[in-house]
Amino acid sequence: MKRQQHFLAGRRRVAVAVAAVALVVAGCGGRTGTETEGTTSGQGGSSTVSADFGDLTGICQDGDASTATTQGVTAEQIEVGVFTDMGFTKNSEFVDAAKVFTSWCNDNGGINGRTLVANTRDAKLMEPRQRMIEACREDFALVGGGAGLDALGVKERLNCLLPSFPAQAVQERSAGADLEISASPAKIPGYDNYAGFRTWAVNEAYPESKAAVGMINGDSAVTKVIEQMTLETLDAIGATVVYNELYPAMGVSDWTPYAQAIKSKGVRGLIFMGTWEQLAKLEDVLTNMDYKLDWIDPNNNAYNAQFIELLGRSADFQNNIVDLSGVAPLDSDEAAVEQLKALYAKYAPDAQITLPAMRAWSSWLLFAKSAAACGDDLTRKCLYDAARQETAWTGGGLHAANDLQNPIPPQPCFNVEQATADGWEAADFNPDSGLYRCDIPARKFTADFGVPMTLAEVGKTMDDVQ
Repeated sequence: MKRQQHFLAGRRRVAVAVAAVALVVAGCGGRTGTETEGTTSGQGGSSTVSADFGDLTGICQDGDASTATTQGVTAEQIEVGVFTDMGFTKNSEFVDAAKVFTSWCNDNGGINGRTLVANTRDAKLMEPRQRMIEACREDFALVGGGAGLDALGVKERLNCLLPSFPAQAVQERSAGADLEISASPAKIPGYDNYAGFRTWAVNEAYPESKAAVGMINGDSAVTKVIEQMTLETLDAIGATVVYNELYPAMGVSDWTPYAQAIKSKGVRGLIFMGTWEQLAKLEDVLTNMDYKLDWIDPNNNAYNAQFIELLGRSADFQNNIVDLSGVAPLDSDEAAVEQLKALYAKYAPDAQITLPAMRAWSSWLLFAKSAAACGDDLTRKCLYDAARQETAWTGGGLHAANDLQNPIPPQPCFNVEQATADGWEAADFNPDSGLYRCDIPARKFTADFGVPMTLAEVGKTMDDVQ
């Protein structure tokens, strides 16, 4: 009986730890139970759509490639890995993006005539190292994916000199690590991507909230690091945090005590680091108490239709605002956004376009353009060097320009979407560069939150990349 009790207690501890990490990786997608899945052609067969995307021309094309140049590259095809956590999150956004892109690309001839094949690497949250070992045996590069515990696989990736074009990087040892190129980075090592957004919120849009900011974080080691980063930035811009609380990683059955504490502390602006499903429950309690905050930041994983549906009447009563960090909103009339919607309608009509999926698409475009530039002699070194030449990469118009040659300091652009009962719409944040606002410099952290892993740490240099 004691052994059984210890076993069950251990199972509960693992469940809590896993759920805690899930609080910050809701945007990591994949496919349940899939070790490796090749994606080659769309349902449409021959090409019926242009090979251009936004302001990028001829992304994929026929050609006369004839050489098997390196691992994952033959005269006929290119194999790349797509990391995901869908075995845990049940979120297929990265696999969906891979399906749409490879189908469209292959219908237009592939990469210089080579068929593009996407191998799903489902880390299921706890297995990034195992999936990375598999990718090191088979893939030419990693493209358009992400994993919540991505730092666990970085050492293996650098050891096998595998380039990575992620949709998103999560942990400090992973984001910005060597041989990684983020086309639309959600995280830049040493900088707070949300400093501009937070400065606008408390200094301009809702100045009365500056003296009464609240924070609620899921109880996990990962979110506690994010908490400390956020606290440092809030302090630097002169905001006062009057309420700071953790909630159990497994969720809360009754949010009433939290709502009462928020009201009693007089919180005017709330930053919520957790799942939007849990936040919707908290907002329901606050709304029923007739307590309206100036603003709530649900984090941009909430940028979807399901969150608004769950909010119910809180969608209009409360004021949910998110920073898309320089990515074009889905309600914009940008040509690239409209084209992306059309491609999803053709190749994956049941799939949802999410913010991480848009970042994944930019990564796929960068990979394809860079690989095509290498011609028949496609190697990892050529791929990496070609991608690094991009000094104003916008993914064809999907996001603000990023300098991939000199990614630090990061571009400071942000854009704010506001939830309404009718859906997400642009907030009044005074954009000064098209869809974006770019006049608040990026903020560098003063505390040491960790640094990305380098080739030198595994005894390698760029000269080893072939």
